[in-house]
Amino acid sequence: MRRIMLAWILLLGTAAVHAAMVVRPVAWTLDGTRYRSYLVYDGASRTLRPGLLMVPNWYGVNADAIAKARMIAGHRYVILLTDLYGAGVRPANTEQAQAAVKPLYADRALLRARMLKALAELRAQEGHAPIDPARIAAIGFCFGGSAVLDLARAGADVAAVVTFHGILSTDDPALARNIKADVLVLTGDADQAVPPAARAAFEQEMRRGHVKRWALVDFGGAEHCFTEAAQKPAPNCAYDPPVARRAYQFMRVWLDDAFARRVHRAAAGRR
Repeated sequence: MRRIMLAWILLLGTAAVHAAMVVRPVAWTLDGTRYRSYLVYDGASRTLRPGLLMVPNWYGVNADAIAKARMIAGHRYVILLTDLYGAGVRPANTEQAQAAVKPLYADRALLRARMLKALAELRAQEGHAPIDPARIAAIGFCFGGSAVLDLARAGADVAAVVTFHGILSTDDPALARNIKADVLVLTGDADQAVPPAARAAFEQEMRRGHVKRWALVDFGGAEHCFTEAAQKPAPNCAYDPPVARRAYQFMRVWLDDAFARRVHRAAAGRR
């Protein structure tokens, strides 16, 4: 009987933890297109925490992306899982995903405009969710990594951006001079989509743009998609649990440091 009761207690405790996670739709309209994103956070606590704009891989906002946002948010962050395609576009296969990202890779100004709008919508949630307005950042995966880099290149006032196995190219390297954020690139050494030449070009872009704080981390042997647990293995696309775990650790340390400096500067400015 005691074992049964213990099992029930553990089950109910787990259910309570999951029940505390808020997954709330957030919609907006830009240039006649309606977007449907999700705000994800632990609602059990009212403690203010960093707000993260999160852009998923090229499959966009779906059940897998929501699950990933829940995992990353935990009790640490409030996440706006961001729709960049429009509410009517939800790719179900590779061909549809390629068609969805193609216009945004072809028109990076359009991508930046959508990212800036999403950032504004995250900030608009500050009174409705436990977001600390002094601690705002953006993270992205694959295509989402490209998107958060372009947000930084647009001069967005965020503490940091972190890209996981994202494409590093830009339509205008000179935009790097606009970057205010601390930039962390987490990539796989064996990622054929980000070859050595692409990594070298990105490093040159950061140096010529005089970006104050940036880092590029190569995980030896890791391919594209190394954090994508839900993705089926494909050529140059493989989930790598140890690398994913280390990458998330890098992210948390990078964000903590960037947020701490932002808060310190804000406090100094009030003296």
